[in-house]
Amino acid sequence: MKSIILVRHGKSSWEFDVIDHDRPLKQRGESDSELVAKALKLKDCTPDVWLSSPAKRALSTCEIFEKTLNFTKNQTIVDEELYDFDGESVIRYIKRLSNELNEVMIFGHNHSFTSISNIFGDVLIDNLPTSGLVKINFDIEDWKDLKKGATEFIIIPKDLK
Repeated sequence: MKSIILVRHGKSSWEFDVIDHDRPLKQRGESDSELVAKALKLKDCTPDVWLSSPAKRALSTCEIFEKTLNFTKNQTIVDEELYDFDGESVIRYIKRLSNELNEVMIFGHNHSFTSISNIFGDVLIDNLPTSGLVKINFDIEDWKDLKKGATEFIIIPKDLK
């Protein structure tokens, strides 16, 4: 059994004149991410590893989850391949994961995460909102055999307010 938890980065700010990669979170992005992380904490998930896009907004979201869930930062892997907006790079990345890993949490971007959720989950999502999270379970032993799985849960900020 393998599981992925996809976490879309929190709401980012367009206030600063920076490249896309360097856009920070808005205050709402920070508070929504903390809200979702607290809800996830109640689900008692224990990812083997956390993976993040290097984009500032994704890493900041990851750091909020790390703090809220008491996860040690040295277990987080940051990879440029996860800075992906259509999902193809993320899917290739997942299929190359070590089979020693059974549950992984990935912090990244849309439309990639909505697409991956719909390709591999069994619950249709129109749009995974910022700070939104989806957990999908797979009846596989090897990541390279990634196929349709079962959506265990979806957590979105507006449902928690």
